[in-house]
Amino acid sequence: MSSIDNNLEDIPSPTGELTLKIAATPQDTNIYGDIAGGWLVSQMDLAAEISAGKLAKGRTATVAISEMDFLCPIRIGSTVSIYTLIEDVGHSSMNILVEAWIQPPFEADEQELYKVSEARFVMVAIDDNGRIRAVPSTDY
Repeated sequence: MSSIDNNLEDIPSPTGELTLKIAATPQDTNIYGDIAGGWLVSQMDLAAEISAGKLAKGRTATVAISEMDFLCPIRIGSTVSIYTLIEDVGHSSMNILVEAWIQPPFEADEQELYKVSEARFVMVAIDDNGRIRAVPSTDY
């Protein structure tokens, strides 16, 4: 393996599939002018729900969020990309790794992304009455 190949492996990249992409706007800021952490958690939760809903073939609900880290602030105008990876599926639950990456506004290298957060979401499949139901058996 050449040293060039070695350097490429050191460049971090998103894990999972791109599930949600959204622009960070002024209405999403906290009192200091950065994008609010709660807004980012909401977007990550939405991405987890989209991913879980596809697998569960229907409604899902968030039951836990763990190991959440905020690595750096997000500036207004950044493009936020949320990636999801289903790590484990139980009878009715799904464990999903969710990563948030940004492309800051006006970056010279439009391909470069920066990781800003990650968390593990536990989602459960629910029926129309809000009761837990089984996840249809499928390979994920």
